[in-house]
Amino acid sequence: MPLSALTGTRLRERRLALGLRQGDLAARVGVSASYLNLIEHNRRRIADALLERLAKALDVSLSSLQGGLADDLVDRLRAAAAAVPQAGAELERLEDLIGRFPGWAAALAELQDRSRALGHAVEVLNDRMAHDPHLSASLHEVLSAVSSVRTTAAILADTEDLDATWRQRFHQNLHADSERLALGAEALVAYLDAAGQGEDQAATTPQDEVEAWAEACDWDLGRAGGLGQSPHLASGAGRALAQALQAEILADRAAVPDTGLAAALNRHGPDPLALAAEFSVPVLSAFRRIALRPGADLGLLICDASGTLTLRKAVAGFSPPRFGAACPLWPLFTALARPETPVEAVIALPGPQGARFRVRAYCQVGYPGGFAGAGPQIELRRAAMLLLPEPAGPEQALAVGPTCRICPRPDCPARREPSILAA
Repeated sequence: MPLSALTGTRLRERRLALGLRQGDLAARVGVSASYLNLIEHNRRRIADALLERLAKALDVSLSSLQGGLADDLVDRLRAAAAAVPQAGAELERLEDLIGRFPGWAAALAELQDRSRALGHAVEVLNDRMAHDPHLSASLHEVLSAVSSVRTTAAILADTEDLDATWRQRFHQNLHADSERLALGAEALVAYLDAAGQGEDQAATTPQDEVEAWAEACDWDLGRAGGLGQSPHLASGAGRALAQALQAEILADRAAVPDTGLAAALNRHGPDPLALAAEFSVPVLSAFRRIALRPGADLGLLICDASGTLTLRKAVAGFSPPRFGAACPLWPLFTALARPETPVEAVIALPGPQGARFRVRAYCQVGYPGGFAGAGPQIELRRAAMLLLPEPAGPEQALAVGPTCRICPRPDCPARREPSILAA
């Protein structure tokens, strides 16, 4: 059966209420933790048999996970109304609408679902257009062939007294360029069709490989096993990055053992500064130790001094861009400009269902050459931002976005370019 808008959310809320780790529940029902994570975030369809096993493992009725059709329709229509607040939809009469005009209600809900899916598709395609080297090369080949055909055709059309020999040469060039254009377009369409067969996009960079590997391991990278056997790490560069990250996490775990971490989190909560002080570890180690735990529903971003994101652990409601071009209003970059100064804020993402997060950011500075290093002194900055889901409350939130190109806020003072989602 297809997932309703809330089935995955209900699963996650029930699991958290029981204090179950995502990996433990996945093992009980016979699926991987990464697959269960996608289900809980409403990104995968679920079979009836698996839903029954989940209901049994969570000791809850099947109907409470599914929700009634009417309840689901109400939720979808509320989302549609929130997407167009200026319409002034009469939310108090939703049930009357569903009862009197069920067809129209279903049509509106379906349009809302399609709009949300198209928005996600735009984000994915924007990301791929900007950072997929194969796609970029294919587009360049097509555009190059089009320009060549256009130039040759213009010469043939505008030059009446062209020598027969040169005319034949231009015809040959035109034929060759048109063949190149046809082959390039065919390859591009085949590539896009193959990429669209499933929801998962193939990793195109070593960093993509590492993140796919980390998600498949539920970020339990200290126990991830041999890197050579992972199907996600296809390149030598990807395996090298994964090995470096795994070594870093193993060192973090040795300095802050699991038992000590659990006790410290009970005392301080997810406070990287308090954890770093208690265990005498670098602050960024504390950030990683808090966020990169199996089942931890927390996001983590780490960047270098150029602002390039070197580690991205996404969290539901917050999908950072794969490379650069991130929102300059993120507290991550505020911390980068204020080294060794803690920065905390509540942020809100755009959209009717814009998620809110309490974020904690910090910039750590290192001098690998010390005072005695040869040549100019080298300063290395690395900043981290921890994202904690924050319920709606009276505290004013900082309005941020993912990246300007797909952020719909027209009046943002930090905007670099117009949004492709602008009305």
